[in-house]
Amino acid sequence: MNGITIATRKSRLALWQSEHVAAELRRHAPGLEVELLPMSTRGDEVLDRSLAEIGGKGLFLKELEKALLDGRADIAVHSLKDVPAEQPEGLELGVYLPRANPADLWISASATPIPALPEGSRIGSSSLRRISQLRAMRPDLETVALRGNVETRMAAVSEGRVDATILAAAGLERLNIVPPSAIAMNSPDWLPAPGQGIIVVQHRAGDERVAAWIAKLGCDRTHRQALAEREIVRALGGDCTMPLAAHAEIEGDRMVLRGRLGDHDGTLIDAQAHGSVDRAEELGSAVARELLENGGRELLARLNP
Repeated sequence: MNGITIATRKSRLALWQSEHVAAELRRHAPGLEVELLPMSTRGDEVLDRSLAEIGGKGLFLKELEKALLDGRADIAVHSLKDVPAEQPEGLELGVYLPRANPADLWISASATPIPALPEGSRIGSSSLRRISQLRAMRPDLETVALRGNVETRMAAVSEGRVDATILAAAGLERLNIVPPSAIAMNSPDWLPAPGQGIIVVQHRAGDERVAAWIAKLGCDRTHRQALAEREIVRALGGDCTMPLAAHAEIEGDRMVLRGRLGDHDGTLIDAQAHGSVDRAEELGSAVARELLENGGRELLARLNP
């Protein structure tokens, strides 16, 4: 069999990412037949509750992973920030495509920065990571649960249902819908989700045919950033709903890794490590250990009583 079937969610952004992977596969292997298998997931369907309430971001993956395991698809394309630290039996993460902009964007109708917002302004977000960092800066702001695709959340701002929201830059840039009023929220003042901006390809463990096709799409620099950031998640025993932020910056052969753990009230614990890019996972372990030693154990106990 010379073709590859890609399992993908049906959202506009997910389809863009999968089409991008398909185009890269065709570019590296002219004549390769690539088709998409769009699927609906529970994470897309249940929008009236937070992800933490219904099982975490892994709900965006389960139907796609079933399609891999039963042979309906050969690969699945995910946003790495949605992928739990531990892989299901029989599946593995194959390659990490070159990272896009990892930053968050502040989206408001009038381009009003966070410090200038009137007291009590309504901010739409269901991300505990974003809410914890926002409350550390402005505890007087009101946060309103807001889920859905990027277009839905931007519409909540333009229609006046909330005064502002926070979205990943990579998604808006990929769809070419960054509003002129957007304000970048950059590291180290504001940290993104671990793996934010990275597209990852998942496949069946031991499938050498597929592994050979997708190997050409990988980026070593991005892979090392992913290893470092996701090791913090793994070491803390967390998932994609934990209010954890992380960002690995690489210059030459050196990496600076920052991690931030927060709670619902705006308490933040920071840690960082630096060293050779070859020690990416060690740096992740070091950051996780520092977070725990500096109050992270007690914070996590409060979050998960």
